[in-house]
Amino acid sequence: TAVGHTFDDFVKENQKWRSVMMQKADKFIFVRSVRDIEAAHIQGKTAVIWNSQTATILDGDLSKMTTLKEMGVASMILAYNDLFRTGSGGLAEYNGDVTGLTAWGKKVLDAMAENRIIVDLSHMGPIMTNNIMDYMDKKYPGIPYVFTHSLPAGLYKDGKNATPRGCYRNISDEEALRAAKSGGYVSPTFTEWMIDGIWPDDITPSQVADMIEYYVKLVGVDHVGIASDDLFTTAPIVAFATENADNYDDGGYMFRAFDKGATGCGELSKILAAATDELWKRGFTNEDLKKIFGGNKMRVYKQVWEGESPAQFNKDAKDTEKLRNILKERYITR
Repeated sequence: TAVGHTFDDFVKENQKWRSVMMQKADKFIFVRSVRDIEAAHIQGKTAVIWNSQTATILDGDLSKMTTLKEMGVASMILAYNDLFRTGSGGLAEYNGDVTGLTAWGKKVLDAMAENRIIVDLSHMGPIMTNNIMDYMDKKYPGIPYVFTHSLPAGLYKDGKNATPRGCYRNISDEEALRAAKSGGYVSPTFTEWMIDGIWPDDITPSQVADMIEYYVKLVGVDHVGIASDDLFTTAPIVAFATENADNYDDGGYMFRAFDKGATGCGELSKILAAATDELWKRGFTNEDLKKIFGGNKMRVYKQVWEGESPAQFNKDAKDTEKLRNILKERYITR
């Protein structure tokens, strides 16, 4: 589990993934910079960006943050659902914990800022996230923070079958607005059990579009993305949660959702094309979709990883796209 995840665990997992990918080395590029993402796009490869959903991999040693950065870790979550040395996760706060951001958590944020690692606010409780945002706004103004895979609670709270407290993994409008104000983005995940009160047994393109449209109306098209946490199947998670029910003490919410058949994760390869058609029907332009499907993330990556201002990113956008298309055409014709 995340609570016991160590630096050695992370290294071993990282090595396993790399070794599997290197069996088809011509299909992947391991990202160290935005230019690597551009290169992957041009060459038709998959850009691999590493994230950690827990700061326990530091083993209490902040100097390891630099090593993780060199390994390609681009973003980090401080507290995955539970209570950690860094502070309180979403499930801990759901059950009444009010710890919020700790002194150690602040030191982790300092190390992340120093090493240009993006602060990911997903999986944490509202006390913790607001504490982090307060700290970042005061000490590191101009560095954006993001929600990489979080649904909007406001989309479902007034639904016919909405649960009294909603899903602990979903975020408030206020949290989303603060992330956007920092220059960051919010990305909905297409995980079915989090769709409070609806719990579809097979998420529809319309439901995906609802999530994206809600966020766009709330924070603006420049601050919305889509989550890349495509698990292909949630079967292992369902099995693990069933065997370790005490780790998911959410009043039975998740298991009720599973019982309704909401065990899928809206696999991008299955849902994205149809969701795009639905967004076009709703009036979204190609320029809007460029931002949502990657452009907004690229802006944040440039800003945090490389110190480029959003103004400069937007100024260079057309020239960057033109050059990308020229190079892509050359690679395709080979």
